[in-house]
Amino acid sequence: EVRLVESGGGWVQPGGSLRLSCAATGFFVSGSNMAWLRQAPGKGLEWVSGVNSGANTRYADSVAGRFRISRDHAKNTLDLQMNNLKPEDTAIYYCAKAERRTGLIPSSPENYVYRGQGTQVTVSS
Repeated sequence: EVRLVESGGGWVQPGGSLRLSCAATGFFVSGSNMAWLRQAPGKGLEWVSGVNSGANTRYADSVAGRFRISRDHAKNTLDLQMNNLKPEDTAIYYCAKAERRTGLIPSSPENYVYRGQGTQVTVSS
C-alpha cells in the first residue's frame, strides 16, 4: 500500500527557509515519478516541483531558483528545501506520486494520483 506522510511545515517570516520531508512506504521513491503540490486558501491544487526516476527535476516558474527537490534513498524520503519564502508561498503542501513511472515530469496535478495528508506552510510577518 502506498503511503505518504509529510512533515516540516510551519510559520516563517518572508525571506526565511523551511525544509519539507515526505516519508514514503509501500514503494521506492527513487524508482518513481514524485512531486510536491500545494493548495493556497481559496485556490486550486498547484504543481510546485517534480522529479523522475532518472533524478531529473523540474520547477514551477514561481519557485524556480528558490526551491530544491531531492530524494534520500537511504531514508526513502522526498524533500523540498524552500528558501527566500514569500507570502504567496503560503499553502498546504502535499507530497505526491504518479501512478506510472515516465521519463517526463508532468506539471498537471492530476498526474499524481497518490498524495499525503499535507503540511501547512505559512509565510507572514
